[in-house]
Amino acid sequence: DFDRLFACNRESARAWNDCLNHAKEHHQQTGKWIDKKELQVLTKGRYHLHSQSIQSVQERYLEARKNAWKAKQAGYGHIRYPYKTKRHYPTRWKKDGLVICPNGKIQLSMGIHQGKREKPVIVHASHIPNGKVKEIELIWDRKLMLAISYEDEITPVANNHTGTAAIDMGEIHGIAAVAETGQALIVTSRLLRSVKRLRNKQHAKLCKQQSRCHKGSRRWKKLQRAIGKISSKTDRQQQDMLHKMSRKFATWADEQQVKTVVVGDVEGVQRNTSKRKKANSQKKRRTRQQNQRLSQWPFGLLLMMLSYKLAALGIKLSKTDESYTTQTCPVCGRKKKVSGRKYKCYCGYAMHRDLHGARNILAKHKYGEIRALDWEIDKITYLRPTG
Repeated sequence: DFDRLFACNRESARAWNDCLNHAKEHHQQTGKWIDKKELQVLTKGRYHLHSQSIQSVQERYLEARKNAWKAKQAGYGHIRYPYKTKRHYPTRWKKDGLVICPNGKIQLSMGIHQGKREKPVIVHASHIPNGKVKEIELIWDRKLMLAISYEDEITPVANNHTGTAAIDMGEIHGIAAVAETGQALIVTSRLLRSVKRLRNKQHAKLCKQQSRCHKGSRRWKKLQRAIGKISSKTDRQQQDMLHKMSRKFATWADEQQVKTVVVGDVEGVQRNTSKRKKANSQKKRRTRQQNQRLSQWPFGLLLMMLSYKLAALGIKLSKTDESYTTQTCPVCGRKKKVSGRKYKCYCGYAMHRDLHGARNILAKHKYGEIRALDWEIDKITYLRPTG
């Protein structure tokens, strides 16, 4: 049924393209955005897909439009509303559109078209997770794959701890954390930086070769596949390292009897990393290499992994403003920008730069301001995201 699976994604792409066209026509005629109900009326019974699969495409379009609007309101004027047509688009089946058999066989419903129920697509999965399957998505990453979303039905453990820890996320040290027990943890991400640096070099080399080819030629397509292979491999390596980093921190936080973890909100650090002219021309410009590293920093993905791993242990994760936490001395209050890995103040205060930031984040959370804490760090544990 490989041909039918590819046909499903082509039908989903057709539904997406119709959403774009209907939304454009509706706005030209009324000056307003089209809503979900009107989209459903215009697209009902037009596709060889389950009704919930069609609704999923419409929901993703509306969500993309909403997110673009929010980004514009936040000052990202270059963000565009959804406009690109697609040839293939991932198809989703919700719980009412699929049947999972004990022998690993999965029936994916194709719904009713023109009054006749269509034959379901049969696929065989080598491994189906234990739990209640909520959704299955047909994706492409150099090959067809099924992404299964399910409830693991694992209830969070009871957490009677009272401690607090703070994290200063960074591009060199992915996690730098301190706990009120006087313990500190640093999980380095230098290996991830190395992997991405190699990917960037290989990508640049292949793109240079591709620029000399005629677009669509056999050589051009071969290089395009090579670029996709490198990107896919790097993404898998990144996922693996981030999972290990977040797991190591969650285990450490549980050992330190932590109830609440506070993380500095780094949202916005990736602004002005493109070639667009800055609004504030007086601000110091970063180098191209710095911009590239910051734009590829996966802090959002790491934060997502931390949130559900900590939740399973009954630990609450919250964000707080981290402005000036790296620059401000907690003893004298003086601000000083540092370029090395150690923060040193004129008053004699000195500490590891990232742990200094984590302590200030913890002080901001507890007291609402940056100030000296009444305890010192007794032990620093260094870990790598391997093993």
